[in-house]
Amino acid sequence: MFAMRPATEADTPAVAVMITARCDWMEQQGLESWRENVDDLAGQAGSGFMWVLTAGERIVGCTTVTAQAPPKDWTLQEAEEPALYLFTTVTDPAYREHKPGTLIALWAVDQAARQGRQWVRRGCFFPALVEYYKTQGFALVKEQDRRAGHLYLLARRAQYLDLDSLGLTTTAPGQDTEG
Repeated sequence: MFAMRPATEADTPAVAVMITARCDWMEQQGLESWRENVDDLAGQAGSGFMWVLTAGERIVGCTTVTAQAPPKDWTLQEAEEPALYLFTTVTDPAYREHKPGTLIALWAVDQAARQGRQWVRRGCFFPALVEYYKTQGFALVKEQDRRAGHLYLLARRAQYLDLDSLGLTTTAPGQDTEG
């Protein structure tokens, strides 16, 4: 059973361990990693915008969720549409068989619907991630050239999902993870 819950500052060390494990895996695959940014990324746990995916007490994934469109990514009309935006989703490669990234994405799609939002949007710089996000029901909306690289922007309509059937619950702050 997995649970999504808001991250806290106390989660920072465990998030850092999980991100470091992902960096190790990425580098073994010959991919660019976030190793030099681990402390900064993990430090976002106390920001109020990060959510973590847990398996029991272990953090096996994280994502940053906001309701604000990133500047320059979406037009004013798009930014006015109620949406959740996912950033910096990272998962523990030891849990790959459970598809934690997909669980996080589906949770966001359900949360957006429960909040009355129309979309879940995300961006990435790697074509392989675009293909992976498409398997989660996201569609490539547009591409932009940036100083950091070629940016791909994706979206998926919000919808209510049966997360229980996926073994996923949402835990509010202070709520027992079994609840």
